[in-house]
Amino acid sequence: MIEKKKIININDLFSDEDCILGSSDEGIKEIYLYKLIPFRNHPFKLYEGQRLEDMVESIKEYGVITPIIVRPIPIQEDKYEILSGHNRANAAKIVGLEKIPAVIKEGLTDEEAMLIVTETNLIQRSFADLSHSERARVLVEHYNSIKQQGKRTDLIDELQNLSNAVNFNDNNDACQLGTQGRTDTKLSQNYDLSGRTIARYLKIDTLIGELKDRIDTNEIPFMAGVEIAFLKEDEQEIIEGILKKNKSKVDIKKAEILKSFSQSRNFSYDKANEVLSGGYFDKPKKIKSFKLKPKLVSRYFKENQTQKEIEEIIENALEIYFSQN
Repeated sequence: MIEKKKIININDLFSDEDCILGSSDEGIKEIYLYKLIPFRNHPFKLYEGQRLEDMVESIKEYGVITPIIVRPIPIQEDKYEILSGHNRANAAKIVGLEKIPAVIKEGLTDEEAMLIVTETNLIQRSFADLSHSERARVLVEHYNSIKQQGKRTDLIDELQNLSNAVNFNDNNDACQLGTQGRTDTKLSQNYDLSGRTIARYLKIDTLIGELKDRIDTNEIPFMAGVEIAFLKEDEQEIIEGILKKNKSKVDIKKAEILKSFSQSRNFSYDKANEVLSGGYFDKPKKIKSFKLKPKLVSRYFKENQTQKEIEEIIENALEIYFSQN
């Protein structure tokens, strides 16, 4: 089912932020676009394609209706960091505007700034619109911000336990959480996600950027990405190098084997390459050696027959048997 877009009332948007920050807004001002700097480590990708074109056309016709939100940068005089409105600022530049309406927030902590970044983006785009890596970053940053402010630490601790869980098997009724096996009902309702799914997203966020991009473009299935996220960073870089060089494919089975190598401290480039190329699965299975019982040998073979003769008779008999069955 396609989620309906939320219609934003600008006054409601400001009051929501005031509720988050416990302060009043400083009013709307026109700011030159060249004075704006993107938020550091911005977790959301800018619009591209048709979505960007639609925004550009809208701004051409109506201008920037909803002001962006910024904060002053103390170490860079007369510069502002964008907290909400990266896409509007980008589209306004494309249109050729010099200025853009903005709400300037003074005296914010980094945690409060990140809350505005995540919350306003979720209000405008909805969680369902985000890519997998964006969802992962939103969840991590949002709850890191809350944790820094000393709110809902019980929830944070539980999420951390979920993200460290080893077993994400869909066939299990619950994720193995060690001492904690309860997921937070309010969290699940807020994001419409199960605790297990949230745990997977938190794990996805530990992937290196290149592997996150492959998940966003469906080159790596989401569940396979979760398994690969258990690998150490240098091991992930090896995986990325192999994928880039050989154009190999990753599926859940390969990812699980790579994870087992990492956890048993048996990971190497050669083994990873063998798994990703498919050669690991082409190896003939080793059959356990066994001995024929003396009673069985004496029943079908003579005492003077050599081992070679016995082996040939057994081989011929097996060929006849399997050709008829």
